[in-house]
Amino acid sequence: MAVPMDFGNPASLFSGLFIGLIGLGLFMYGKKAQRLPHALTGLALCVFPYFVTSVALSWLITAVCLGGLYFVSREG
Repeated sequence: MAVPMDFGNPASLFSGLFIGLIGLGLFMYGKKAQRLPHALTGLALCVFPYFVTSVALSWLITAVCLGGLYFVSREG
């Protein structure tokens, strides 16, 4: 069962906010430029911080998402 975001931990809260803002920017760019990988990565970055309480794991997931986006968009 997923545990919701830990609002009592300031590091988790601000990390989730920052990652969500990155995701919002990517989603808006992907929607406007009609680039599906960017929009989906942005959507994932907006949603997953609600379900991950560990700050280190949040940044690891963010790095994997952005790295995957880099390699997908580099090829096409």
